[in-house]
Order: sequence, then structure tokens, then C-alpha cells
Amino acid sequence: MRIIAFDFDGTLSDSEMTVLLGKKNGTADEMADITERAMNDEMSYAESLRSRARLLEGLEEELAEEAYGEVELRPGAADLIQRLRDYGHHVAIFTGGFERGVERALEKEGVEVDDIVSNRLPVKGGRLTGDVEGSLIEGTKDTALETHAAELDVPMDRTVAVGDGANDLPMLEVAGLSVGFVPKDAVRPACDAVVASMDRLGKLFESHGILDADE
Repeated sequence: MRIIAFDFDGTLSDSEMTVLLGKKNGTADEMADITERAMNDEMSYAESLRSRARLLEGLEEELAEEAYGEVELRPGAADLIQRLRDYGHHVAIFTGGFERGVERALEKEGVEVDDIVSNRLPVKGGRLTGDVEGSLIEGTKDTALETHAAELDVPMDRTVAVGDGANDLPMLEVAGLSVGFVPKDAVRPACDAVVASMDRLGKLFESHGILDADE
């Protein structure tokens, strides 16, 4: 068994949750700008996430749920996740995004993962409060990966991390195999390999013996 840790926004999904949420209250452009700066390591992820959450203060919960329902997996992502799990690997999603959006996207494709480590946008009185909660605001993905490895008794050299942005750097730097999914320039040097589709990622996993090419 290996641990396969995926980032979500920009990796398993080409949706950006905060932008989808921002479309519901007219802040999508500001969301996209802040997200891009964070992914290029031009500002801290925690700062960017709190800034984006503040822009959502007062958004109706019903509209937030509509946005979560628009989150989709990339073509081939569900099949790849299922193959990894069928092969006996532990598949986790580590995202600074929001659990509800991840859950909705997985539900749509009828696929499950073993763990989701994510953040939440709290609601009070039927509206988003403008705050954000969760272990991946200040916490980093290397800690999440190392904790999972220790709990499952999996050596770090049998872990795989797949991500694209600056907040993925910590887990990419400690994983046994680090894969950039169309990574930002600041992330590319930390990657052992770079792919641009789920099909290519599957082929990479086959070449490393993580999946069987003859399945």
C-alpha cells in the first residue's frame, strides 16, 4: 500500500471553489487575483484564504451550496481514484479549499476517497460569516502527509503527492514521489515529474509500479 495525496483545486478539479463562490456575490475577479498570487507564492496561503473568506461575508448559505454543486472533477480523475483504491492504495485529498465542494464533486462521480483534509466556511443565521475554519489554514500539507504515514505505518518513501500551487510545496518536498499537475513556476523545481492530464498521471503511476499497466 502507498499513500496517494492529491491537492484538489487546480489538480483533481479545474474548478476554483472561491471563484465559484465569488460569482454568487460579484467578487469572482478579486477571488481569482488573490488565488493566483497565493498559488505563485506571492502571498501566504493563510493570508489569501482569510482575505477570500472575508469577501464572502453575508453570502446566503443556499447560494454557497449552489456554488459547491458546480465543482467538478477533471476528466479521468474519478476513474484514476477508483483504480488506485482498487489496487489497495490509501487515497487522500489535502486541500485548502472547502470540504463541502470536494464532497459534492465526488458524489457526482460516484467515487470515494479514504480521507479529506480541508477547511470550512462557517455559517450563522443562514449566511457565511466571513471566517474560515480548518487544519489547512495555517497548518501545512507536509504535516498532514507525515501524520497519515505515521498512522498507517507507511514509510515516507512510499508516499506520493500531486499538486500544482505554492501551498502544495510542503508535501511535494517530503513525499517519496512528487508530481506537479501543470504546476506553477514556483512549484516546478520541487517536482520529480510533471503531467498535464489524468491520463498521463495514470501512465506515470504505471511506470512507477503504483498501478498495473495491464489492468
